[in-house]
Amino acid sequence: MSTGPSKDLEVFPNPKPERDYTIHIESPEFTCLCPKTGQPDFATLSLEYIPDQLCVELKSWKLYLWSYRNEGGFHEDLTNRILDDLVLALKPRFMRLTAEFNVRGGIYTTVSAEYLAPEWDPDRDEMFH
Repeated sequence: MSTGPSKDLEVFPNPKPERDYTIHIESPEFTCLCPKTGQPDFATLSLEYIPDQLCVELKSWKLYLWSYRNEGGFHEDLTNRILDDLVLALKPRFMRLTAEFNVRGGIYTTVSAEYLAPEWDPDRDEMFH
């Protein structure tokens, strides 16, 4: 196999850094392991962000997500850890990660975490409505 899982998130320069615009990435095949049973957990990750100077390269995003396939973690921890890694790599103006985990034992879990750059002050009412 020419590629494998990797925790390295590659970036490229934002082609329009003077403009606020939203990038939405849907990743319906995220897998990890339940930290209690070791059984697989499946989720759809929805990433929304307003880039500043950098954007995430999609192949590296796919390989990054693949790196969780054999890793255990609670849904809340994994969602926040992934968001932290993305914020560290991209330094976005705004970012939200929503993880919708498939049913297990009759329970669906959705975890959302977000980041807002301290120096960025949009009109949030206008932006999100």
